[in-house]
Amino acid sequence: MAYAMIAEKAGGSNVFKKQTIELPKPKKGEVLIRQTAIGINFIDVYHRSGLYPPPGGEFPAILGSEGAGVVQGVGAGVTGLRPGDKVAYTVPGGAYASHRVIEAEKLVKIPSGVKDEVAAAAMLKGLTAHYLIHDSYKAKAGDTVLFHAAAGGVGLIAGQWLKAKGVTAIGTAGSKEKAALARKNGYAKCIDYTKQDFVDEVRKITKGAGVQAVYDSVGKATYPGSLKCLSNFGTFVSFGQSSGPIEDFKLADLSAYGSLYATRPTLFAFIAERKELERRTKALFKAIKDGDIKIQVNQTFELDKVKAAHDALEKRQTTGQTVLLVS
Repeated sequence: MAYAMIAEKAGGSNVFKKQTIELPKPKKGEVLIRQTAIGINFIDVYHRSGLYPPPGGEFPAILGSEGAGVVQGVGAGVTGLRPGDKVAYTVPGGAYASHRVIEAEKLVKIPSGVKDEVAAAAMLKGLTAHYLIHDSYKAKAGDTVLFHAAAGGVGLIAGQWLKAKGVTAIGTAGSKEKAALARKNGYAKCIDYTKQDFVDEVRKITKGAGVQAVYDSVGKATYPGSLKCLSNFGTFVSFGQSSGPIEDFKLADLSAYGSLYATRPTLFAFIAERKELERRTKALFKAIKDGDIKIQVNQTFELDKVKAAHDALEKRQTTGQTVLLVS
């Protein structure tokens, strides 16, 4: 039976409803996939709650932005893919379903040796880590950077990748256990911000010099402390707002803390072109297969238990990657 978990309206996790759907047929340039694993991300919570408009702009909506599965059918004009191929993707919305039709150009083949749940968890978060540390601020060997939410999905990938690049990464996390997990995943230091002031700690660690970049997905709770951690000409990379949106940003802040740079990037701008999607996923899967990064799927839920998954995410009860499985 083909089904989807529909968010009927904006609100809490109880808005999800299981709904049978007609098995879609691929049109020209499209592919039908039977999904096996679906990545879950904090942006899904933003969409469900109404903080961000849901994919498509209105409710009811099918949320979720990354997944993996098996090709079941291809539409006219599709080349390079055939039934039985294992594929993965990240696109805005539509993932919380057992089956879906998607544009062929948005799909990438899963390399041999990479499990479906790893590919599903890696696409959005792994590609996010890639553009953050290779483009938003291109971290290089010898740099010291600060990464908030170091024990989260993107944070654990970024920590490993930064270490492989020769970058000293300082993380922040919300508990002693999460800080320890971050240190096991590439962070030279990790600050438990519930017990320590991260600005003071960063200054101590860097002996007053500050860091070259701050990667901040937390938002309201960490700004403007993030700016205070930067060295002269440092870069503030704001890529999320799990604690709420930054509401008091002023350009003058950038001069107050040392001629700083600030950017607010989004993943889908970086993979809008097919060649960029291919280049970045090639680098991601190579890093996984080479062992530079390990995608840690620490929580799994059945697709029809998505409410429980959202509850765990919002209560900060998750670490690493969370995946919905389709049985």
